[in-house]
Amino acid sequence: MQTLITADELHSLLGSAEPPHVLDVRWRLDQPDGSADHRAGHIPGAVYVDLDHELSDHGRPAVAGRHPLPRHETLQQAARRWGLLPGRTVVVHDDLRNLAAARAWWLLRRAGVRDVRVLDGALEAWRRAGLPLEEGDVRPEPSTIRLQDPQRDVTDTAAAAAVDLESVRDLSSRLSQGLPADAVLLDVRAPERFRGEHEPIDPRAGHIPGARNLPTAGNVDAAGRFLTPQALRERLLAAGADDHRPVVSYCGSGVNAAHATLAAHLAGFDAVLYPGSFSQWSQHAELEVAVGE
Repeated sequence: MQTLITADELHSLLGSAEPPHVLDVRWRLDQPDGSADHRAGHIPGAVYVDLDHELSDHGRPAVAGRHPLPRHETLQQAARRWGLLPGRTVVVHDDLRNLAAARAWWLLRRAGVRDVRVLDGALEAWRRAGLPLEEGDVRPEPSTIRLQDPQRDVTDTAAAAAVDLESVRDLSSRLSQGLPADAVLLDVRAPERFRGEHEPIDPRAGHIPGARNLPTAGNVDAAGRFLTPQALRERLLAAGADDHRPVVSYCGSGVNAAHATLAAHLAGFDAVLYPGSFSQWSQHAELEVAVGE
């Protein structure tokens, strides 16, 4: 199944008999509400997705992390608001290298939506191609789609697997002691946050012991397009990945780590997300935090 789509490919599909659903997931840590930017100009037909309220569950306690996964009912209600139809292609994007859009890609894959694609190069690729934008809100006819519940249904978890705090605790213990481990643990935040030199939001600075640093910024080129699968593969191999173990990625709160999970998937590795990420780990005082390289 195709994972990335170009701006020209999307433009062509939008004129087809069954155009894809387009989801605009504009979000930034310092500007979580991207609805005003969406209304100012978006891909024709694109529906705005509220990452904080539709792709997260802020009703959970702080020890669950800053962006806990949404409850099944929350995501299903959102998908119906977006007008998603069974069997229809879904294309997701944002305006910042798809760092937020990858969260929607991962969650929808996990919920059984098979054909979810990411607009390579994000909204800037559409603009660069000279393609039209429209203004205002998009309110599609609500649907009755039924998403799969990963806690209850048998789902295809390829590229959408997750691990919890206890699993990461066990993995960290083995990695930090130099013992054989069944996965590779990657911290995909900026190097200064990994080393513990700067922590703008979480209660402690540093990283999960045993993790290696591979920032998400390196997954894309200067235009925000993903590197080739081979280039991504070489990057991951250099960070310790191999074909025999899954790659577990975490970030600050489980948003950007979905981008790293997408990159690992494109590179052909078994990709796993730790949704709680460092914001969950650092809330637990009994868990060690490492600093430096």
